[in-house]
Amino acid sequence: MVVLATKCYVTGDARDRALDGMRSLVANDVGELHVDWQVGVRDDGFVQVDVTGEDAEVARNVLTETWGEIVAHDEGLVAGETYVGTLESWDEDGFVLDAGVEIVVPAAEIGLGVGSPEQVVERFGLVQHLPLSFVYGGDIGDPDAEPNRLADAERDRLYDWQRGNGRVNVNSATRGEVRATVNRAGHAQDIVTVERLGLLEQSIVCTENTDPPGLLAAIGSYLPAEMRCVV
Repeated sequence: MVVLATKCYVTGDARDRALDGMRSLVANDVGELHVDWQVGVRDDGFVQVDVTGEDAEVARNVLTETWGEIVAHDEGLVAGETYVGTLESWDEDGFVLDAGVEIVVPAAEIGLGVGSPEQVVERFGLVQHLPLSFVYGGDIGDPDAEPNRLADAERDRLYDWQRGNGRVNVNSATRGEVRATVNRAGHAQDIVTVERLGLLEQSIVCTENTDPPGLLAAIGSYLPAEMRCVV
């Protein structure tokens, strides 16, 4: 079994579509291996894949590499190691990530330039439930513990977003739904691709001449989801 660092938090028909899409993605990842697998969702929303068969260990490693893994509570987190959590909330004190346990990244340890956490969220187009990698500092109460911080590779990824042509990040929609929305709004020629960030978190990569806020305004009425621009 592997618990992936991505959530399925929608309900009804949207949940069914998301899980159908997740099964297709898992099939793409491990379909050529000698394994049987089944996709489910934990009570906390994280996607769980039960894997059995001759290549089960290889399949689990592939899924972990692709999606990141949520560590079981009884295993605990190791100080100084890098993990993945989903961005659940933010305030003046910092980011709150869900990594199976609540992880607080203090504002001073976000490492994405000046400004409050709220300003960082707006500047980098961060949306709720976005998977983010972090370095675990240690157990609360341990006098040798360091504060949790965003991983260097995560900071580099987000800075690369700003160096590009611009993006519109979306949550609560599958990649197929976002692509269909862009096409429906008549803006297929204005994007390079839709990059998958998580099961329900996507990033629309704009062409050089596309204005991200303008694209957001154009597609917003077609897609009832949280969206933010990276400019």
